[in-house]
Amino acid sequence: MKIGDKVRFLSEVGGGVVRGFQGKDIALVEGEDGFEIPMLIKECVVIQTDDYNIPLKSAAKPVVEEEEQEEEKPVTYRAPEIRGNDILNVFLAYVPQDVKAISSTAFDAYLVNDSNYFVDYLYLSAEGNSWTLRSRGTVKPNMKMHLEEFEKHALNGMERVAVQLMAYKDDRSFLLKKAVSIELRIDTVKFYKLHTFQSSDFFEEPALIYDIVRDDEAARQVFVSADEIKEALLQKPAPQVPGKLQKKQQKAVSEIVEVDLHIHELLDDTTGMGNAEMLNYQLDVFRKTLEEYKNRKGQKIVFIHGKGDGVLRRAILEELKRKYKNYSSQDASFREYGFGATMVTIH
Repeated sequence: MKIGDKVRFLSEVGGGVVRGFQGKDIALVEGEDGFEIPMLIKECVVIQTDDYNIPLKSAAKPVVEEEEQEEEKPVTYRAPEIRGNDILNVFLAYVPQDVKAISSTAFDAYLVNDSNYFVDYLYLSAEGNSWTLRSRGTVKPNMKMHLEEFEKHALNGMERVAVQLMAYKDDRSFLLKKAVSIELRIDTVKFYKLHTFQSSDFFEEPALIYDIVRDDEAARQVFVSADEIKEALLQKPAPQVPGKLQKKQQKAVSEIVEVDLHIHELLDDTTGMGNAEMLNYQLDVFRKTLEEYKNRKGQKIVFIHGKGDGVLRRAILEELKRKYKNYSSQDASFREYGFGATMVTIH
């Protein structure tokens, strides 16, 4: 092996041109991105070399003979594959940039391709019926692709995301994989909780990971549209329920739901959060709760906001007045909550 040789790596994907050496055991290999990678010589295989010892052709030979010589074809090679990784596994991952400041840190989004296939992908988010392309590209086999960096305030636009992908091999035959289109409902509240982010084989830092494809099977579509719900209801008639059981079900619906909006009950850590940011988070939980129970008529929900200086209580009443005019509200039981709770009834 010498400077100028083209090599590929044995133990991982990649290769390049030898640009120098460090000691007797390490070669400096320049990759496609122009950076030099130190690699053990024993982990490199020469696939193309310049032999400077070939004797020059005699000047007496006619030029025509020179032209008749076939041009040397470039040597191509196939990237090594991982044994057993022909089963498609693709994941969407969110990684905090500073896990110690989870309440204020920015995040990175990745698409992880844990297979021997190339994966062409689209990563999108939705607002209503309108979709926005956030990232697109190709993830190489057994690699991960950085999709984007985003701040906490961008979470409101990421509650519905979609990943569409196609898997293939461009340098050898392969088993056909199905095209995938998955919509996911992202619980943005999780981004404020430290225990949400878990260790994995793909990142040194804790990460929140969603399945896109696991063991060749597309993940279950989490988002269900209103049209799909309507269609399911039309296809499946409601089962007959005995009268006694109906009364029990109605009683269960009327049971009061309690939601404690004290910030220390919602978040593990509020370091770096200002009063306005904490208030917005509490109101976000309030809105999500009403959205969750909006189809349960007669449901009573008690929001515990505490007495304090009344800022959260006034904000809740203002929300009810502007956005939820059809719901009735009143002070919750003084005996149980004092002046620190408001009860909302869904209509």
